[in-house]
Amino acid sequence: MDDELHERIRAVITDVPAGTVATYGDIAALSGAPSPRLVGRVLAEDGHDLPWQRILRANGTPAPHLAHEQLELLRGEGVLADGPRVDLRKYRWRPDGVDEEDGPAGLF
Repeated sequence: MDDELHERIRAVITDVPAGTVATYGDIAALSGAPSPRLVGRVLAEDGHDLPWQRILRANGTPAPHLAHEQLELLRGEGVLADGPRVDLRKYRWRPDGVDEEDGPAGLF
């Protein structure tokens, strides 16, 4: 992955405000990454200073190995889970200038 893409992914993750969540696919679409897996890779390798807890899987669940901590951090931001899942219809981040009909393919 080139440095420019890496930094775009980091920048989009940084933009996700407290009290909202995004999926790995949302971040990939907004940053121009070819795959949500690259977003996960950036978070795993260089995400210690990012709001990683706000990034979820496409079904609204956290990564299994981080689920308890991630859901606790989100709860502290006002994002409430229904069991192991966050309601993306309620808490999903919708960036300014991107709406559900005109957003990047796969977003929302």
